[in-house]
Amino acid sequence: MLLTTEVTEVSAEVQEALAAHRPVVALESTIIAHGLPRPRNLAVAEELEALVRSGGAVPATVAILDGKIHIGLDKRQLERVAEDAGVRKLGQRDLAPALAAGVSGATTVSATAFLAARAGIRVFATGGLGGVHREWTGTQDESADLRVLAQTRIAVVCAGVKSVLDVPATLQRLETLGVGVLGYGTDRFPGFYLTSSGQPVDWTVRTPEEAAEVIRAKEALGGPDSALIVANPVPEAEQLDPALHDRVLGEALAECRERGISGQAVTPFLLDHLMRRTEGASLEANVAAVRGNVRLAARIAAAL
Repeated sequence: MLLTTEVTEVSAEVQEALAAHRPVVALESTIIAHGLPRPRNLAVAEELEALVRSGGAVPATVAILDGKIHIGLDKRQLERVAEDAGVRKLGQRDLAPALAAGVSGATTVSATAFLAARAGIRVFATGGLGGVHREWTGTQDESADLRVLAQTRIAVVCAGVKSVLDVPATLQRLETLGVGVLGYGTDRFPGFYLTSSGQPVDWTVRTPEEAAEVIRAKEALGGPDSALIVANPVPEAEQLDPALHDRVLGEALAECRERGISGQAVTPFLLDHLMRRTEGASLEANVAAVRGNVRLAARIAAAL
């Protein structure tokens, strides 16, 4: 089911590209509003859109502004998402209340994938996915990303799942949900800040054209609507030092237990702890991963 014009505004550039079957890449807006410090967030947002264009595709950054879905932002709208401290963080479950209340919000992976697919966009680039949280057997804490990806036909180019999560359990959950995973140029699942999580992937593609062929085959098969994950590792030269990562993450997990931090508060705490204790190195690895994913997504979209 496509989005209605009552609640959606697709930019003229994105509309024209979709109508002409030219490549389009969806981009999330949470990294702009909540993932990076100001004013760097706006500079990165503009850089990512420029990378999509240099790869031969049209960028479609997704956000909710004043209770209306926007697929593709102009300069003023991008600045608003980056600079307005009142912009909320919206997952897929938050979309209906946000539209009804007329609020503005940045879209997470789940919301962006959901909206982009319904706008007819086939490729989405992001940093890292959510997944199954550590100690899931006790908390039952799992990101909404997984459920939405199991129900949304779109190719998601990412650097794996956030390394603070339970990566083996997340991969098992993706298999159970029927979400396909391709390693791009690797037989190991990426570790977000790290080139490798150490976990194997069943299928590897080595060129954008090979990835595009898998997407075409999946579309030709029909069947359940589900995403295809193209897991693209951050280059080794730009990854967070693995020993530093493991040491700081271990400290952060211990502090979580000592302070009784649980549920949805865990991941933001761990990510913030990593950024502070690595003196910003984790943030740089994050940005490097997103850049690489956006470049690859544009090439895959062009190959489609």
